[in-house]
Amino acid sequence: MPVGFRIMMNNNRVAIIDYELCNLFSVVNACKHVGLEPVVTSKHNEIMSCGGAILPGVGAFGKAIVQIREKKLDRTIYEFVESGKPFMGVCLGLQLLFDGSEEFGDFEGLGIISGKVKKIPTNHGKVPQIGWNKIEISSDNYCGQISYSAVENEFMYFIHSYYVEPEDSQDILTYSNYGGLRYCSSILRDNISAFQFHPEKSGEAGIRIYAQFKKTIIERKK
Repeated sequence: MPVGFRIMMNNNRVAIIDYELCNLFSVVNACKHVGLEPVVTSKHNEIMSCGGAILPGVGAFGKAIVQIREKKLDRTIYEFVESGKPFMGVCLGLQLLFDGSEEFGDFEGLGIISGKVKKIPTNHGKVPQIGWNKIEISSDNYCGQISYSAVENEFMYFIHSYYVEPEDSQDILTYSNYGGLRYCSSILRDNISAFQFHPEKSGEAGIRIYAQFKKTIIERKK
């Protein structure tokens, strides 16, 4: 195989950060579906060698952040984000990027995005929210309007009891509405995109988000 071709193939490698708290099967399959090469790993050098990285997650914020810090993955995540390479968070992976969460106490997050994680008030509907809900692209996020116009007003699959509240509205990529609560359902800032919903469980519309993630990886390498 020619050297140049091998390098081009490596550009499609994506690290799926494994802190041993979630099933990664659907994320792996979504990556493969759009032509990415997923690498499930917790190794610093392996993560840093990839063209993009995904922080998935389900479950409790506190337990997840403890696992991440015990494995020293917080340092890896900071370094990867600082590198400018595309970084994606999914579900709990979105929440962990924030300053902290009130879930089962008061836990400090990674602090990459300013803001808090708050519980969905029960007067807005059943908690957790489980099922399909519409996303609306924020008018404050110009890059998001352009990059993610293909998923405007699409329905995505959610399962969560907590939502993020960014300090800067320009970080907000999409809003969703649950029982009258209009909340941030995804963010986009520079090389970071993160989603409260599960794109990999959201059918064709969700796959378009993974395709957009692949596009950002390819464009960065040009």
